[in-house]
Amino acid sequence: MQELINLEIPVAQHLQAPIIEIKGLFKAFGKNNPILKGVNLSVHKGEDVVVLGKSGSGKSITIKCIVGLVQADKGEIKVFGQEILDMNTGQLNEIRVRIGFLFQNSALYDSMTVRQNLAFTLQRHAKDLNDEEVEKEIIEVLESVGLAEAIHKMPSELSGGMRKRIALARTLILKPEIILYDEPTTGLDTITSREISELILNIKKKNNTTSIIITHDMACAKLTADRIVILKDGVIHAEGSYTELENSKDEWVRSFFI
Repeated sequence: MQELINLEIPVAQHLQAPIIEIKGLFKAFGKNNPILKGVNLSVHKGEDVVVLGKSGSGKSITIKCIVGLVQADKGEIKVFGQEILDMNTGQLNEIRVRIGFLFQNSALYDSMTVRQNLAFTLQRHAKDLNDEEVEKEIIEVLESVGLAEAIHKMPSELSGGMRKRIALARTLILKPEIILYDEPTTGLDTITSREISELILNIKKKNNTTSIIITHDMACAKLTADRIVILKDGVIHAEGSYTELENSKDEWVRSFFI
C-alpha cells in the first residue's frame, strides 16, 4: 500500500501551478520489462525533490522522459504548463534550453578543454553573444563552482569531483530554470560528495531553480531535499520530508535511511 504523506507546502507555492507535472507515466522496454507503471509527480517552482528507489526502479528513466531523451509509452508530462509528449523536435529543443541535465558520468567532451566545453554549449544556444561576452560567461560560471583555475585543463586532468563541477558549470551556463540531476555524487568520496550537495543547495538558493535529484546518497538527500519521493514497482510508493520518511511505519521505506 502506498504511504503518501501529506507534506506541508508553503501556501504561496501550493497556489501556483506545478512547474513539472507528471500524470500516469508508463514506460516499458519490451513486452516483458515494464519499468514505469503509472508515475504521478508534481514539482513546484523553487522546490528540490529527491527521488529514491532501488536500482532499476525507473528513477533515471523518469527524468529522461521529462526532456524527451526517452520516449514515454503513455501518460502526461507538462513542463512550464506545456505538454512535452505532444511536441515536435523544434518545440522540444526550445524547452530543453530552459532545463539543465546533469548526467551521471558528467558527459564532458574529452577532446576539448574546460573552456571549449563551456563555449561550445553557450555558442550553440546563445548565438547572439560575441567572443568577449562568451568569455565573461565562462569565467563567471567557473567561479560559481569554484574552478576558475581549471579553464585551460582537459577533462583527463580533472578529478572526479572536478569533472562533476565542470559538468554542472556547463549546465548552469545556459541559466536553466529547471535542473535534473542524475546521481550527482556517485563515485565521489564523502567530502567531495558533500561539496557537490552543498553546491546544489547554493544553486537553488541563488537562482531559485527547480530541481529533481536522483540519488542513492542519503547524505545528499538529507541536505538537498525539500521533499523526497520513493519509487517502488513502477509507481511512487511514499513521499514526505526526510524526517517523516525516516520515521515511517513502512519497514521498506525506513530501510533507505539505515
